[in-house]
Amino acid sequence: MTDILERPAEKRLDKATASRLMVRAANAAVAVAFTLILIKTWAYNVSGSVSMLGSLLDSLMDILASLINLVAIRFAIVPADDDHRFGHGKAEAIAGLVQAMVIFLSGLFLTVEAGRKLLDPEPIQAADKGIIVLAISVALTVVLVVYQRYVIRKTGSVAVSADHLHYSGDILMNLGVILALFLSGYMQFYYADPVIGILVAAYLLYNVRQIASNSIDMLMDREMEDADKAKILSIIKTHAEVRGVHDMKTRTSGLNIFIQFHLEMDGGISLSEAHTISDDVEAEIIAYYPAAEVLIHADPEGYIEEISFTE
Repeated sequence: MTDILERPAEKRLDKATASRLMVRAANAAVAVAFTLILIKTWAYNVSGSVSMLGSLLDSLMDILASLINLVAIRFAIVPADDDHRFGHGKAEAIAGLVQAMVIFLSGLFLTVEAGRKLLDPEPIQAADKGIIVLAISVALTVVLVVYQRYVIRKTGSVAVSADHLHYSGDILMNLGVILALFLSGYMQFYYADPVIGILVAAYLLYNVRQIASNSIDMLMDREMEDADKAKILSIIKTHAEVRGVHDMKTRTSGLNIFIQFHLEMDGGISLSEAHTISDDVEAEIIAYYPAAEVLIHADPEGYIEEISFTE
């Protein structure tokens, strides 16, 4: 993951607490997006600004994406069952890809509309009302983004991270639209509106790459961040009976974390002792990563594996 998910390793929350935070973040995003749609629709009707239209379109995409997120998160936190033994966490990644597609289409539409206004610029009406609406939008979005950042730091949710990316962009975008309304409405620089509309569209299309990349990483079972892997290794090596560790593999699926590795121990101990040491190491990892499923293969120290397959 990139952006906010590139963070130092920190102790993860248990699944129940993380699930509650994710659902609350998704509900908050839907509520904020719905409020912004109402006030921006009114502002666009009175101003006719294409950059305001871009902001309204973005909010329409936001609520669609946030609703998709809400459904995906509620599905992703459902425990594993007989048909999905590794859980339902990848529903988050699927939701992220749907978001990317929706945002891409809205960016293309806005580009066409802004291009039309660039060829035939029109004066902006009621710029003062539009500026007030956008100032309210910025304030609401800042509160939401701060809360989303907290939830992502605690849960590592891809779906909430995707929401966070475009809501963070909304802050800059709305500030740009405020500038467009000011230049067009008060300075009679009518080209500012479509130009900023095109910049908004470019930002939307840029976000598509980030959201899609994070989602594909999860679907393709990308390794956990280096900081997390280093933390896992440090936990393993603190056990007095551990002589070494190799072939560690990790992946995430929503809230679920899957960790597997070969644990090297003294070759002279009994199977029962090796099992106890493995259980101790597993418990220490799970204490730090409560959502983890840990698979340990015990090896005698210095053992060189030679695995052959016959047909």
